[in-house]
Amino acid sequence: MADFMTSTHRTKWIFTPQDIKHKYKVANQRAKQALEKYGTTRMEVDIDGSFSYAESQNDAKDSAEKRPKPLKVEEEQLLRAFYEFKIQDVCDAFKFPRKIQATALIYFKRFYLQWSVMEHHPKDIMLTCIYAACKAEENHVSAEELGKGIGQDHHVILNNEMLVFQSLGFDLIVYAPYRALEGFISDLEEFCGAKDDDQLMALKGSLDTARIEADKIMRTDGPLLFPPGQLALTALHRANAVHGIFDFERYLRSVLSRHQPAHAISELTGSMNAIDSLIGKLLTPTSKDVKHIDRKLKSCLDPGSHDKSKKRKHRSKDSSNEVTDIS
Repeated sequence: MADFMTSTHRTKWIFTPQDIKHKYKVANQRAKQALEKYGTTRMEVDIDGSFSYAESQNDAKDSAEKRPKPLKVEEEQLLRAFYEFKIQDVCDAFKFPRKIQATALIYFKRFYLQWSVMEHHPKDIMLTCIYAACKAEENHVSAEELGKGIGQDHHVILNNEMLVFQSLGFDLIVYAPYRALEGFISDLEEFCGAKDDDQLMALKGSLDTARIEADKIMRTDGPLLFPPGQLALTALHRANAVHGIFDFERYLRSVLSRHQPAHAISELTGSMNAIDSLIGKLLTPTSKDVKHIDRKLKSCLDPGSHDKSKKRKHRSKDSSNEVTDIS
C-alpha cells in the first residue's frame, strides 16, 4: 500500500497559504495579458494535451472599452467554489464513493493552481477531473456515460483528459481524510472500551457526522495545505463536538504518543484550528451568485458573445423606448 509520507502528494502538493495565493495571482495575471494580446483568454486544446491561445475574430488591438473585462482573483475563487460543490453533486448523482469525489476535487484544485478559469472553463475541467478520478480509483465509467448522465458532450471530457494529466504532473495517487477517519474510529473503539451495541452505534454515528465534516473540508484549501490525517482529526473533533462521546484532547494525546511523539499537541491543535477556520469561511455559491461572473467569463472566452450580448441589450432598450412612447 502506498504511504503518504513518501508520496508525491506530500512532497509536491502541500503548500503554504502564501504559495497558493501567489499561484492564483500568477494564473490570473497571465490570462489578463492574453486578453490584451489576443483579444481572448480561451486556450485551444488538442487531444494530445498540446494547447495554444485561440485567435479572436475581433482585432486584438481594439480599444480597452470594447475589450471584455477580465475576472478578478476573487471572482475566480467564487467560480471555483461553485464548481467544487458541483463535483460533489455530480458524484452523488452517480452514487460514486467518497474516494472518487475527493480525488476529483483534489485534481480540480491542483489544476487551477496552474491555470486561470479564464483559460479553461471550470465546467469542462470539472467533468474531466471526475472522469480521471474514476479511472485512477478503478471505478470504470465511460466518458459517454458520464457526459450523457449530465447532458454534456463527452468529447469535451476526452479532449481535456491529457491536459489535466499533464497539469497534475501525472501525480494521480492522492490521499483523502476518509480512510484515516475510519482508522481513528476503529482505534476509538479500543480507546473508549466500546463493547456493547449502544457504544458501537454511537461511534458509528460520530463517523457519519465526521464524514459530512470531511466533505466540507474537501471544498476548502485544506487538502492543499494539510496532510489527510490532520484533516481527518479536525472532522472527528467537529463530529465529537456534536455527539460528545469521548474526551477528544485525551484521545489526541494518546494518538501523538503512539504515532508522532515528536509532535507537540499545540502544533497539532494549531493546524486543526486553522482547518476549522477554513470551514468557517467556506463558500457555497448558488447559480445566481455566479451568474454575473459566468457572463464575464463567457465574454473572455468568446469575445463575440460579448458583442452579441450588447446588441441584444440595445434592441431591448429600443423596444422599451417604443413602449414608453406608445404609452
